[in-house]
Amino acid sequence: MSSKQPPGRPGNLTADQEAKLKDMWSAVLEVFGVSHEAHANGTSTTASDTTASPDAKKKKKGRLSLFGKKDKHSDSDGDLADGGDNDKHGQTKEFQQAIASQSPESLREAFWAMSKHDHPDALLLRFLRARKWDVQAALVMMVSTMHWRSMQMHVDDDIMKNGEGEALRETKSSNAAEKKEGDDFMAQLRMGKSFLHGTDKDGRPCCYVRVRLHKQGEQSERSLERFTVYTIETARMMLRPPVDTATIVFDMTDFALANMDYTPVKFMIKCFEANYPESLGSVLVYKSPWVFQSVWRIIKGWLDPVVASKVHFASNVDELKEWIPRDRIPKELGGDEDFTYKYAEPIEGENRQMEDTASRDKIQAERTELVKSYESETLAWIHGEDAGQGRNRLAERLAENYWKFDPFIRARSLYDRTGVMQQEGKMNFYPGTQGAAATSNSGGPPAGGDDLD
Repeated sequence: MSSKQPPGRPGNLTADQEAKLKDMWSAVLEVFGVSHEAHANGTSTTASDTTASPDAKKKKKGRLSLFGKKDKHSDSDGDLADGGDNDKHGQTKEFQQAIASQSPESLREAFWAMSKHDHPDALLLRFLRARKWDVQAALVMMVSTMHWRSMQMHVDDDIMKNGEGEALRETKSSNAAEKKEGDDFMAQLRMGKSFLHGTDKDGRPCCYVRVRLHKQGEQSERSLERFTVYTIETARMMLRPPVDTATIVFDMTDFALANMDYTPVKFMIKCFEANYPESLGSVLVYKSPWVFQSVWRIIKGWLDPVVASKVHFASNVDELKEWIPRDRIPKELGGDEDFTYKYAEPIEGENRQMEDTASRDKIQAERTELVKSYESETLAWIHGEDAGQGRNRLAERLAENYWKFDPFIRARSLYDRTGVMQQEGKMNFYPGTQGAAATSNSGGPPAGGDDLD
């Protein structure tokens, strides 16, 4: 696997791409209420500092004035309020709802919650690449994603914060509806309907989906969506530069039409196309029977052409090894790896660290100051007062801070319990395995150089 950073990522941008990134940051900070004028005066002001101001309504109107701005580095004349070809998933409406209903500070918090251990530039660049470097379209996409994460799915303040331990607690609830949700979530984990294991030939984490284990109506739509987001978000935690995408293997062994359920498929498509842009490396459909051909024709019609181009079919293990080395393909799929999925139940007290609010608040305060410094350095970079090295150093410190923060804000998962995800952001995709198959990566964003481990 090459250690070279792919194009369009931090440390590997053309002059035009860097200009687009600056424009994107300028628009994002304006939406977040981070004042350019304050920077010019040598101070740092955010929306939370101005909420009591009599000019608050004017500031909100100022955010809406972004609608009419033309991206000076883009060929597009598109307006932010006009979704155009990019509005397949209704993101213009979500963008407008976010601007109308969420404060600048809440959107800012959602962004920094999503950034986690990523280089902040890398997160913005995902949206820019997904929208072919159209800054306005990328901004609509990003803000609507922040709204989806914080107000609809509650990714960071519920799904990841409460995790498997809360679902297990719900299975013992006297409330029938709550118990049903907990049972449904845990059932999917225990059966291994989908799970993360190992890497492909390019070092991308692999998610295996055993399609035969899904039966329409067995789990509620809500639990299916929460489990899907939980799996995608956990896979995100495993990405380390220069690897920034994952591979999905749909194991179609013993597939029957009774396993087909279009509703969760549509939700998964929306997640990857609208809310987790540029996150898919390859989608491998393994051993699909002839009855799947008509199903695939329907699904392919829903996919963005770029996503559809990442879908590949493999009918046997010799074809599958084109993407995953045979010694990393589990025996269940005809490979040589002696791996069998087994769910490790939550351990009592594994999330006790989350109760230490004093330590959590201390790390949060450090993160808050790092974020303010990063935003200030970014404004200086936008205005040509800084070459950007300070921002990269701060991005490294933000990643280090996140891994200290992680045990206080994210419930432990199967992958923490089995040693795949380790302390301080270290990864071992093959715990307990010796030799070439064992992989261990340390956390941290790219520092802006060319070669990355």
